[in-house]
Amino acid sequence: MLQFLSQRGVGRRSFAAIVAALCFAVLTASGQPAEAAKKESFRIAWSIYVGWMPWAYADEMGIVKKWADKYGIEIEVVQINDYIESINQFTAGAFDGTVMTNMDALSIPAGGGVDSTALILGDFSNGNDGLVVKGGGGIAALKGKNVNLVELSVSHYLLARALDSVKLAERDLTVVNTSDADMVAAFKTADVEAVVTWNPLLSEIAAEPGAKVLYTSADIPGEIIDMMVVNTEVLSANPDFGKALVGAWYETMAIMSADDEAGKAARTFMGEKSGTDLAGYEAQLATTKMFYEPAEAIAFAKSPELVETMDVVRQFLFTHGILGEGAPSPDYVGMTFPSGATLGDQGNTKLRFDASFMSMAADGML
Repeated sequence: MLQFLSQRGVGRRSFAAIVAALCFAVLTASGQPAEAAKKESFRIAWSIYVGWMPWAYADEMGIVKKWADKYGIEIEVVQINDYIESINQFTAGAFDGTVMTNMDALSIPAGGGVDSTALILGDFSNGNDGLVVKGGGGIAALKGKNVNLVELSVSHYLLARALDSVKLAERDLTVVNTSDADMVAAFKTADVEAVVTWNPLLSEIAAEPGAKVLYTSADIPGEIIDMMVVNTEVLSANPDFGKALVGAWYETMAIMSADDEAGKAARTFMGEKSGTDLAGYEAQLATTKMFYEPAEAIAFAKSPELVETMDVVRQFLFTHGILGEGAPSPDYVGMTFPSGATLGDQGNTKLRFDASFMSMAADGML
């Protein structure tokens, strides 16, 4: 199975990515984004992952252009093979929006001083990320052992949550930083006993003789969220940009979720575009909770569980020193939610979960 060069997750990322984001924060006056102006041309980026393949389809089939034309604007859709690089470029202003997880949104652009809006909550991982060991034993048996994963990633976060479930801490074992490109080969070696990774690598490793999946993102549903994030200042000055993106997204959702030939063709396209086939893509969809209807995403965005999740996420990021340069506490970055709830320093609000554009889609107002 293809081992993707693109990555998805809380920092399926390198230290260089952190430095790039922090350097940008230093260069922006008082950590504030430049005031955006009204404009007619926009750029968004996407990278390969089951929940983001709809953007490839929407671009290729002219759906994005259709919605951009409706509002008299242009939207360029760019595939970036390096997921973290796409977020760094968004942070630096090269893109008006890009796909990312809730954790990366908080740690990179928001933590780097860029006011960012989660415009579309597309899905959450519901088994696409997992902890796999060789032989018997449960999570508690990891004490004193090595665990291979991409450090400071959703895999790292998933391990922390798994350890919490049995009252262990990260200090009770050793994390071995391992590239996703090397993960399958590493698991096949005699000295690697446990790994944490994501699909499609997870499925490939879990199929190895003697492999046992101990814990997955299905054990923490709703915590690893895949989103389209846009620059808040750009969105505020250009609401038609948000309307076009949301309109294109939900038209694509309606097509790909249908149990007809058009839906099958769309899913086949997405599978092949991501290096697999229809069966492989649908297997990944089975472990992904897609919000095909805007009402589902809105309810999720307004739920108290989202606030609770982001509280857990910010604590993780702060503990690992990646919430922002010199962050004195988990409150360093302020967040707002559609429910009216807030977290962190509201004088430094840099991440906004916004359901208003998805509500327009739900109400047929786009």
